[in-house]
Amino acid sequence: MAVAIPQHSGLPGHPQIPRRTAIQAGGIGLLGLGMNHVSGLRAMAAPGGPGEALKAHKSVIYIFLSGGLAQHESFDPKPLGPDTIRGEFAPIATQTSGVHISEHLPMLASMSNKWSMVRSLTHPYNEHSIGHHVMLTGRTETPRGFNGSKPTGNDYPSFPSVVSGVVPRRNNLPPAAVLPEKLIHVTGRTIPGQFGGQMGPKFDPWFIEASGYKDSKYIHGAFPEYGFQRWEGATCPENYVFEAPKLTLQQGILEPRFKGRLDLMNSIDAQRKFLDKTANIAQFDQYRQEAVSLLLDGGVHRALDVHSAPDDVQTRYGRNSFGWSCLMARQLVEAGVSLVQVNLGNDEAWDTHESAFFNLKNFLLPPTDRAVSALIEDLDQRGLLDDTLIVMAGEFGRTPKIFTFKGAKSKRPGRDHWGAVQSVFFAGGGVQGGRVIGSSDKIGGYPRSDPQKPENMAATIYESLGLPKTLAWHDELDRPHHVYHAEPIAGLKA
Repeated sequence: MAVAIPQHSGLPGHPQIPRRTAIQAGGIGLLGLGMNHVSGLRAMAAPGGPGEALKAHKSVIYIFLSGGLAQHESFDPKPLGPDTIRGEFAPIATQTSGVHISEHLPMLASMSNKWSMVRSLTHPYNEHSIGHHVMLTGRTETPRGFNGSKPTGNDYPSFPSVVSGVVPRRNNLPPAAVLPEKLIHVTGRTIPGQFGGQMGPKFDPWFIEASGYKDSKYIHGAFPEYGFQRWEGATCPENYVFEAPKLTLQQGILEPRFKGRLDLMNSIDAQRKFLDKTANIAQFDQYRQEAVSLLLDGGVHRALDVHSAPDDVQTRYGRNSFGWSCLMARQLVEAGVSLVQVNLGNDEAWDTHESAFFNLKNFLLPPTDRAVSALIEDLDQRGLLDDTLIVMAGEFGRTPKIFTFKGAKSKRPGRDHWGAVQSVFFAGGGVQGGRVIGSSDKIGGYPRSDPQKPENMAATIYESLGLPKTLAWHDELDRPHHVYHAEPIAGLKA
């Protein structure tokens, strides 16, 4: 089974885009809508796609820890290692006999019966950009012409882009979304691997920019409670607001006037019935209809509004960008979005080269522990956990050896980049709780048993969405590209 990507013009055997098609595209402007309202909606799968056959709504929440989570300080402590390996944190027992994790993840430890982990995921890269690309696309091979400073059309498509191309929309919402911001380094470098890549920009994800706080002083973390600088400690931005963009009409476009413009557009459409009915014209009409649907559908607005949630719910998740992001993800999957990528921490917040233990203890692990445990609990109470897979990973792990970087502003030690092994967290979506898949060696440097690749993680995500293993998407030249590139991780599910 395959879903064909809409074809571009200018290629042999493909329809040309006539002038009147461009005029119709401008009809969105006639409605008073900016293109930003629909820029993330261009990837709707055609009716009859594989998702049409799904009997139940399956979803995935992919929590991405940009910068690289330290396995020793989270899910794979090495208490018997030497001082230069062990680190400052003590392990604590979980609800699962014999399984220990960091002392700074007590809420997750108390519910280990609801999640499992892989301690042996590996890839060969120690650099941020290619590491991001690998873990955001599930493809280890470096694409031709890869540029670590910017995305290119040769990049492999991200998880949300693939899902946008092969899963149909539900309830006026795109199949996939990314929040609370794009991954853009403070230097201005846009991280590759987040976009449609080889599938084309039509399949770029729906980015919900709700927490776009940037600062030239490298301020990171879960604002506002847990904002920090790597070398100075606590920093909370003034007047910080976490809020998804409001889907509203432009100023002066009141409802009667808006409906009048809709009538005008419908009239123009009626007069065009005799025109060529190319796929491109139908596609432009689809953009317009979905822009209107988003504006007028109250359910969409509610899914993006985390501040209307009960006070106790917001407190349980945490009143910060980590907590609100996980809460919005829950609301979106409940509303019908199939895959939500949640970027926890801006500007590679988890890149703990320096002040690693200080920053993890005070600013990174506490809001993550609270938000992720609340997400699991909330989904479970709402009867959604069995059909919602939660995955949490970074672009790589951290070095076994602790050291102080020369020239660093802080003299507190940290760990460097390390693609050879990392721990990946799984919950829900049929995952059996309390399981540990694979292991690392005694210093947490390399897989010791059952190594897993990013392709295995990707296959687990796609399987959880109910996508068939034979599925492929087709490029402009009608060449098939398989969605699966490995088997799902064995042992996670019953």
